[in-house]
Amino acid sequence: MAKPVIGFIGVGLMGAGMAKNIVTKGYPLVIMGHRNREPVERLKQLGATEAGTLRELAAQCDIVHLCVTGSPQVEALMHGPDGIFASGRKGLIIIDCSTSNPVSTLALAEAATAHGMIFIDAPLSRTPIEAEAGTLDTMVGADADTFAKVKPVLDCWAGNVVHLGPVGLGHKMKLINNFVAMGYAALFSEALGIARKAGLSKEQFHTVISSGRMRSAFYDTFMKWTMDGDENAHRFTISNAHKDMRYLSSLASEIGALHPIQAMVKNSFAAMEAAGQAQRYVPMLADFVATQNGLPPSQPD
Repeated sequence: MAKPVIGFIGVGLMGAGMAKNIVTKGYPLVIMGHRNREPVERLKQLGATEAGTLRELAAQCDIVHLCVTGSPQVEALMHGPDGIFASGRKGLIIIDCSTSNPVSTLALAEAATAHGMIFIDAPLSRTPIEAEAGTLDTMVGADADTFAKVKPVLDCWAGNVVHLGPVGLGHKMKLINNFVAMGYAALFSEALGIARKAGLSKEQFHTVISSGRMRSAFYDTFMKWTMDGDENAHRFTISNAHKDMRYLSSLASEIGALHPIQAMVKNSFAAMEAAGQAQRYVPMLADFVATQNGLPPSQPD
């Protein structure tokens, strides 16, 4: 049986590695152009074809991945005269791998049904390193039949695929997952600032935390900036962190969930973004907190 044709929109920091794993594992791949032409040309050399418009891409495909910044970008891809819905491709499965607002996700799923399409969510966890290796984590919201159809494709780029249930649960879980991660980032940054202001060095802090029970895979990549100046170990921007925390704050408010700690975590990233540092990476929050404490950054510019 011929493999389904896969579309991919958003071959950026995460998407380029994901798309590479799809095409190198034998699936026909159609991609959209990207402002950075390097991954597009690299994928074309591996066998992918490039579509000129969203409608053209959707019309050729059985399954389409979206890997963009968030809900406004996803909605723009779906709607309009040149959007995916306008392709009229009955039976098309759209997989939103972005970190999106679940309210928007559920509305798009309803709209997709009205167009004879299926919209599901499969947001990502881990970093571009795992995207390139094909070992990302993904949490999926889809009905059982649709999940069975897309699982072999998800396995191309994910090492851990968790089916949570109906559409929307993937994005809800992703926001909660990111709250835990960004909570750690805020906690480590503040703790490091207090330690340094109290006369302890970053090396002393790291020696104790990295050899104890508080060490984790997140801690290891987070601290590579502070200790080694490695900005590529944890490439997740402050603006994206703040966006995800805004989405979760909105969800928590809508369902009436208590979220005082989450509000404080969100404000840590809001402050850094307001200071003009939106495109810096999350581990650099430690330097922002240090400067607020009157300390020099651990990695001077």
